[in-house]
Amino acid sequence: MNIHQLLTFYSYGDAIGNEAYEIKRYLTEKGHNSQIFAFRYHPKYADQVIHYDQYHRFSSPQDIVIFHFSIGSPVTQKFLSIPHKKVIIYHNITPHQYFLDYQPVLAIDCYKGREELKQLVGNVALALGDSQYNESELKAVGFSPTGVLPLVMNFDKFNKEPLPVFKELFLDGKTNILYVGRIIPNKKIEDIIKAFHIYQSCFNPNSRLLLVGEFRAFERYLVVLRDLVNRLNVKNVHFTGHTPEDELISYFKIAHLYLHMSEHEGFCAPIPESFYLNIPVIAFDACAVKETMNGGGILVHQKDFVHIAALIARILEDPSLKSKILESQQKALQKYTLNRTGSILMEYLSRI
Repeated sequence: MNIHQLLTFYSYGDAIGNEAYEIKRYLTEKGHNSQIFAFRYHPKYADQVIHYDQYHRFSSPQDIVIFHFSIGSPVTQKFLSIPHKKVIIYHNITPHQYFLDYQPVLAIDCYKGREELKQLVGNVALALGDSQYNESELKAVGFSPTGVLPLVMNFDKFNKEPLPVFKELFLDGKTNILYVGRIIPNKKIEDIIKAFHIYQSCFNPNSRLLLVGEFRAFERYLVVLRDLVNRLNVKNVHFTGHTPEDELISYFKIAHLYLHMSEHEGFCAPIPESFYLNIPVIAFDACAVKETMNGGGILVHQKDFVHIAALIARILEDPSLKSKILESQQKALQKYTLNRTGSILMEYLSRI
């Protein structure tokens, strides 16, 4: 059986593209022919991805096509026109209001995406969310049947040493607080900076904040964040921009704690990735974050930055507490093993 996938964007290092690749690899190992089709994709993946308008050249009537839905795009109409059995995996769409002041084009695409999602109701055999939070949105729109497929992830890529230059630059005695993800407004990077400011000024001046992620197209937001850093006089704050995989893994490997203050997440891949690498996680309870953490790490329910800063200090200074947190994270991580999520996917596909 051919089981193909459609995406809007296959970006370098993006969680949705990574999942599509892992699903393709898993399906291929199970004996199915599988291709990935995308509207836009990074040149690095030119040998792995086919432009979506070429889908008809590879399709046959008995195929299943999976659409990773995350934003409005021409791919939606292409997907609707395909006469095969159709499945969507819904990765959620950030409410457009977050982007109005910084990136109006993206705000329009997000608004259109939620409108396009409604067009798919009644036109798919199965609608999956990568969290119960996302499934609840599918149900609210009117999809049936629905299900939950936790993000299909492969942690093997992390089984390597950090680059030597990272050891020299960042393993210098400073405490490294890490965030990984796009530098965009819904991630509330300003709240990470505020919490870190108090941690650095009141608990540990020998500390560093690493904000690892793409900020292109959000330069206006970046200017606001840099201004905040300057006004608070926070030291050792690094905006890395987009990083290749080896560098991203290195940032994880030299981190002492992962801090996440986002206010909108349909899932949150860096959390289980941090779990895998035994990095204690503190995250704000918003949308699907609690579900993603699955009982691991530390979940905070209010943005009390003094409390959060004190919590960072306590975790990093109390080996017993840190050990308990890491134990909870390893237990939570079992939800995301590739064999488990792959088996869940195959069970859903077998129904259609």
